[in-house]
Amino acid sequence: MAAVTAAPIALREALNLQNLGVQPGTITFTNVTMESDKYICVRETGAQNQLIIIDTANPAAPEKRPIKADSAIMNPGSKVMALKAAVPGVEGDNLQIFNLDTKTKLKSMQFAEPVVFWKWVSATKLGLVTATAVYHWDIDAAAGDPVKVFDRAANLEATQIISYRVDPTEKWCVLVGIAPGAPERPQLVKGFMQLYSMEQSRSQALEAHAAAFTTLSLGGKPAAPVISFAQKTLANGQVVSKLHVIELGQPGQTSLKKSAELFFPPEFADDFPVSMQISDKYGLVYVITKLGLLFVYDLESATAVYRTRISADPIFLAAPALTSGGFTAINRRGQVLLGTVNEEAMVPFVSQQLQNLDLAMALARRGNLPGAEGLIVQQFQRLYAGGQYKEAAELAAESPQGVLRTKETIESFKRVPAQPGQTSPLLVYFGTILTKSALNPLESVELGRLVIAQNKKQLLDNWWKDGKLAASEELGDLFKGVQDWDTAQAIYQQAGSSGKVVEALAAKGDFEQLAQYTRSSGASPDYLFLLQRLMIDNPDAAVNLAKMVAKQPGPPLDLNTMADLFLQRNMVREATALLLDVLQDNDPKHAVLQTKLLEINLVTNPQVADAILANGTLTHYDRPRVAQLCEKAGLYMRALQHYTDLSDIKRVIVNTHAIEPQALVEYFGTLSAEWALECLKVLLETNMQQNLQIVVNVAKEYTEQLTAEKIIELLEAHKSYHGLYFYLGAHIAFSENPEVHYKYIEAAAKTGQLKEVERATRESNFYPPDRVKTFLMEANLPDARPLINVCDRFDMVQDLTLYLYQKNMYRYIEGYVQKVNPQKAPQVVGALLDAEADDTFINNLILSVRSLIPVESLVAEVEARNKLKMLNPFLEQLVSEGSKDPQVHNALGKIIIDTNNNPEHFLTTNPYYDSLVVGKFAEKRDPSLACVAYKRGQCDEALVECTNKNAMFKLQARYIVERSDADLWLSVLGDENKFRRQLVDQVVSTALPECKNPESVSVAVKAFMQADLQAELIELLEKIVLNNSSFSNNHNLQNLLIITAIKADKSRVKDYIHRLDNFDGPAVGEIAVGYELFEEAFEIYKKFGLKQQAIKVVLDHMEDLDRAHEFATKVDEPVVWSELANSYLEHAQVGEAIAAYLRAADTSKYNEVIAKANEAGQHDDLAKYLLMVRKKVKDPKVDTELVYAYAKNKDLGPLEEFITGSHLANLQAVGDRCFEEGLYEAARVIYARIPNYGRLASTLVRLHQFQAAVDAARKANSPRTWKEVAYACVEEGEFKLAQLCGLHIIINADDLMEVSDFYQSRGHFEELITLLESGIGLERAHMGIFTELGVLYAKYRPERLMEHLKLFSTRLNVPQLIRVCEELELWKELTFLYIAYDEYDNALMVMITHSPLAWEHVQFKDVAVKVKAAETLYKGISFYLEEHPDLLNDLLKVVESRVDHSRVVDIMRRAQQLPLVKDYLLAVQKNNLGAVNEAVNELLIEEEDYQALRDSITTYDNFDQLALAGRLEKHELMEFRRIAAFIYKRNLKWRKAVALAKTDKLYKDAMETAAQSADREIAEDLLRFFVAEGQRECFAACLYTCYDLIKPDVALEVAWTNGLMDSIMPFLIQTLKDYTGKVDTLMHERREAQEARNSEEAAAKEQEQAANAYLHLNSYLALPAPDASGAASYGGAAPGYGMAPQF
Repeated sequence: MAAVTAAPIALREALNLQNLGVQPGTITFTNVTMESDKYICVRETGAQNQLIIIDTANPAAPEKRPIKADSAIMNPGSKVMALKAAVPGVEGDNLQIFNLDTKTKLKSMQFAEPVVFWKWVSATKLGLVTATAVYHWDIDAAAGDPVKVFDRAANLEATQIISYRVDPTEKWCVLVGIAPGAPERPQLVKGFMQLYSMEQSRSQALEAHAAAFTTLSLGGKPAAPVISFAQKTLANGQVVSKLHVIELGQPGQTSLKKSAELFFPPEFADDFPVSMQISDKYGLVYVITKLGLLFVYDLESATAVYRTRISADPIFLAAPALTSGGFTAINRRGQVLLGTVNEEAMVPFVSQQLQNLDLAMALARRGNLPGAEGLIVQQFQRLYAGGQYKEAAELAAESPQGVLRTKETIESFKRVPAQPGQTSPLLVYFGTILTKSALNPLESVELGRLVIAQNKKQLLDNWWKDGKLAASEELGDLFKGVQDWDTAQAIYQQAGSSGKVVEALAAKGDFEQLAQYTRSSGASPDYLFLLQRLMIDNPDAAVNLAKMVAKQPGPPLDLNTMADLFLQRNMVREATALLLDVLQDNDPKHAVLQTKLLEINLVTNPQVADAILANGTLTHYDRPRVAQLCEKAGLYMRALQHYTDLSDIKRVIVNTHAIEPQALVEYFGTLSAEWALECLKVLLETNMQQNLQIVVNVAKEYTEQLTAEKIIELLEAHKSYHGLYFYLGAHIAFSENPEVHYKYIEAAAKTGQLKEVERATRESNFYPPDRVKTFLMEANLPDARPLINVCDRFDMVQDLTLYLYQKNMYRYIEGYVQKVNPQKAPQVVGALLDAEADDTFINNLILSVRSLIPVESLVAEVEARNKLKMLNPFLEQLVSEGSKDPQVHNALGKIIIDTNNNPEHFLTTNPYYDSLVVGKFAEKRDPSLACVAYKRGQCDEALVECTNKNAMFKLQARYIVERSDADLWLSVLGDENKFRRQLVDQVVSTALPECKNPESVSVAVKAFMQADLQAELIELLEKIVLNNSSFSNNHNLQNLLIITAIKADKSRVKDYIHRLDNFDGPAVGEIAVGYELFEEAFEIYKKFGLKQQAIKVVLDHMEDLDRAHEFATKVDEPVVWSELANSYLEHAQVGEAIAAYLRAADTSKYNEVIAKANEAGQHDDLAKYLLMVRKKVKDPKVDTELVYAYAKNKDLGPLEEFITGSHLANLQAVGDRCFEEGLYEAARVIYARIPNYGRLASTLVRLHQFQAAVDAARKANSPRTWKEVAYACVEEGEFKLAQLCGLHIIINADDLMEVSDFYQSRGHFEELITLLESGIGLERAHMGIFTELGVLYAKYRPERLMEHLKLFSTRLNVPQLIRVCEELELWKELTFLYIAYDEYDNALMVMITHSPLAWEHVQFKDVAVKVKAAETLYKGISFYLEEHPDLLNDLLKVVESRVDHSRVVDIMRRAQQLPLVKDYLLAVQKNNLGAVNEAVNELLIEEEDYQALRDSITTYDNFDQLALAGRLEKHELMEFRRIAAFIYKRNLKWRKAVALAKTDKLYKDAMETAAQSADREIAEDLLRFFVAEGQRECFAACLYTCYDLIKPDVALEVAWTNGLMDSIMPFLIQTLKDYTGKVDTLMHERREAQEARNSEEAAAKEQEQAANAYLHLNSYLALPAPDASGAASYGGAAPGYGMAPQF
């Protein structure tokens, strides 16, 4: 009944633009565009224009973009946007197209004419309508400009264009516009349409409000374009409303032209169509009017189907919903409405409500809609009975919901004989389906059999590739039968037949895919059989299969078994490949397999075993066993790697001839140091000559582990100095061990490697030099260079010289001095002198190196031996050669001084000697000569030390004054100089009076000052300055004298001030202040006229303000008054300070004055001062502080007068200060002047002027201000004013909760609710307002909550309200919220837990089908079982697809309520579940419905059949016992079935069962039973039924012994006939076999004769005989003769 009354059109609100933040004023035809149901564009205008792009698939995340365009439309299929804007000063419109996904501009242009309407007419083409013409702009076309299509007709002048469309073939266009109504009825808007044919280039003007194109295939003809348009016109005072459907084409060639009335109710008399959409899916026309009416018409017949009102608000825009076959419309409230066909209700509505069966059937076929099954079946039967097989076939193929596409239909067509010259109905049936859709599994198999029988498999291949066939195991078998394994596999796999898939993959040899498939599907094929078969046919494929099997988790075949299968067939290579793949993971559990792998290869192919071991992937095999096999196979290196006993290693390691040397060296790295040394010892003992190189290489490689000492010891023990030399030669570069270096030198010397000895002694830094020197001296090498290297490097020249001199190796002495190291020549000379060598040899040796010899060292060596004079000729020669070497001249000077040969002349004239060296030498002989030398070289310390030592202070004083060196003065005037007094006396008395150089005097004075000799300095300066010397009027010296007196003798300062005139007064005065001589400083400043500095001394140091004021009055200068004012200010005497500043007219310190005055509160004086300041200074702070001073003095009159004039004051800052200090009246005046309405409102609140505060807040329009005023009004009880303020606050979501908490904390609940109820009507009302109002309703007015939820469910914060309702236990409302939030599980649990308040049956069903947790459903079922058992079946029917039927049965069984859900069980039995089948069978047994029980167990076999049979065989009704026998028979329990049949005397059943069992014993027992029971007829019938099972001899015996020969005679005749035929067949086969053998023997004899003939020729030709096939073979050897003779 529900299906009949349900509306055929389902309507819902897809989204609401206002809920997405779209302003209501922008929801207009001008601002909103919608080209399809995918995107909606809204252009918001205001202070900042923006474009809102709404993706209907994700409406919660609209995309907003700033935009300056006049219009924007989205492409109907992709995210491509077109923009149109008028550029100021440019004629026409600027058009741009953007791809929003790639963020690229596709096209842009400046169109010459303004575009009044535009629309996407296809996915790549825009239609542009101007005032005069229509253009198309293709975004894919190479040309960028729009192309003109046609000119606008005259009837569209002065109209508003509302629609433009192009048909799918792009051959027809229609343009629609509207205009105001006629004068007699202006409310009825006129509609005009221009239809244009592109082929004919002609237009037709019509009256219409909406139009749309589609294509239709009529009467079997190709699809043709069709236009439908709706019009509502006023003709002769009558309103005519019609819908037209017309096929477009050439006149006289069209067949469709329909029209129908559009009935408008009286209250919609002036309504008119605004949009038309055509559903190609259902063949319906949707006409939507402005006032929200929807007309639905059938397209082909123009028959009215349905009419309803879909919107109470005007609709201005609509677009097709292509996927659903419906439409999308937008009304002025922003509702986006989605209308679709209610598929369950459409056909019943048309057939029952409209009583239009033909239309109902047409709609059902066209849209594949349910509801017309009975009508379709009746029509099919009528056509079939009338012989209209073709029509019946087409009807069955196109039947909605596939109601006629059954096996019965196919069988019925098979029975129809094919008529000559006509296509059979079955092929018509299949062809119709293939043309429009795909075949189902049954149809696919039937067609496949038919096509393969006709040998047209290619057709099947094409249909399968095109997706026209449905996969099934039977279809796969058809392809398998023609050896198309690829297609068969694809079909099996798609059909889910795992066993067949495995068979196909194995047949193809695609084992990798087979492994992948078995892992994913869980199939378990017989791998053993497949493996054995492949070993014979394809060994490589067998290996691949074995690998695949091995990789499966828990391999179906044992790995060892598979390996043995290969080895049994001597397939070593294949077994190796398998095991290598299996063992690559190196699992310890595969140790035996690893050993087996290595064993078989070490025995058969050692190279393979060696490669496996080299790979290193196997580590768990039997290493001792493998080691032995490696040794036997000659793989000695591998054997060494596996042996662990030293004796085995020693035995194998001597086979160095068969071991790669580098590998052996690397092997030693695996041994311990002790074992390695033992093995090296064995190698040296076995064959030193052969193994020495290996031993040395090992020693080199592993020196660190074996230690150099042990290796050296080993080699020395075997007297292998060559080995020692080679080893140490490689090791010495990395060793710093002296012993190693020594041994290397020793080994090189003993092996005659003298060059290496020389190199080592020259380059090595680590050998012990003493031992090496001793060894080399003892070795008496013919070449002394190694010894020279050692002695030279380690400074053993003395020993070297003595050794060479004693060995008469003078040539090496000369070579060492001349070529090796001339710098060591002095030591050689010293050694030769010690050895008492001939002086001539020594002098010649010295002269041979001449300038290369270090003279200083040579002089020291010779001087130490008192033979300095012997160098005089050598030195003279060097000087004569122009030597300027100081050492040469030093030596020469020493000789001159020592011989007293006019030394003063040498000391004063020679510029090259070192004064310090020569002076030291002369000091011992004559100090005056030493001073001459020191003075010449400015050797200050040496000279001072010499003069102090010899009491030569006058000479010292004169030298120091003349020297004028500050550092020298510092050293001699220091406290540590015990001769300072003597020096000072000589300086004061002699040196300085004699000095005429001012610089020298200045340096001396500075030195005295630096040495802090104040008394001595004063004495010195008075002598210089006051005694009329040449320095008396010296500025610096006068300064110095006064300053020194200030520091050392203050009593003399005033006297010096009055006596001296040429000193620096300011500087000296400052110093005097520093030493607290304030009176002296004051006198100095007055003497030099420094009045400002003078008063500063009085103020800052004397701190006498009265004396300062007296001095300022006397002087009366501004700077003096300023200093005095500053001091007053520092002492917080603000009034006096301001007076002084006014006297000085000083504005420099106005910031400090302002600060001090504010601290002291002397704003009266401050105002006077600031008035003076602002005359000179233009600073905002001055004016600001002046305003503040007026405010503090409460001089509101001057304040207002000042701020109204020209000023720079920061009124905001002053106002804030006044506000903070409570000067609200002044603050009011200032804020009003600024103006600052926010702060003005705050001030007025403090003054309790609330109405004025609200007015100010309105002007400020600031959330903070609104809140402040609102809260103050609430506190004062001014709720109306508070509400007025609150409406401006709550529109900001962030402030809403603050307002709510404020009201609630003060108990004003009703006022808060009133405020929020007013707020939800605001344009900017947001989700928070609706949500908070809901919370308040829940807390204080729960009776109003549900209505609020239903009205505004889409505008609420549902999670927040859910929490509130849970806390307040509002269960019905909580259920509603859970449903709205798609939390269906929670909604269901609330209805279960709180059923008295929350449960509703319809709602419970709607929620149950949407829950996610299955456990929740079962709780719901249990709830219905307990509280609403009468509705349980209804609930189960709804959730049938969501529940586990077995668990439902278990619930019902435990509750003992299975009969209650019988309807449900029968409905779900189609799933063939064991629990359901057993429950149904149990109910049928209880009801004794044996026929239903037989149908159940026959159709659904998933239950415990033997248990059921055991129960039924004891049933009192025979039919149930018969069913038990039937079950036993199905389960191969033949004896039980036969026994039951015999018990119930159902002999026919017993005989059929025995025959089906194929068990000879059962048949013979049954035969004897019939004889025993005297059932002769049954005896004869049993012989016939069980003919194949009963032996003739048994039958004859039973019949003869019981007198039943007549009954057995037919059986015997048939048996004799069968046996005779078998004997004849055997004889025929025997004869054929004998003939075949005879033919083979004859052929063999002929072949033997031919071979003998060739053997006879061999003795002459010496050529081999041909093989048995007769082909000659010339490349091989003749049997028994070895190689063939060579010619």
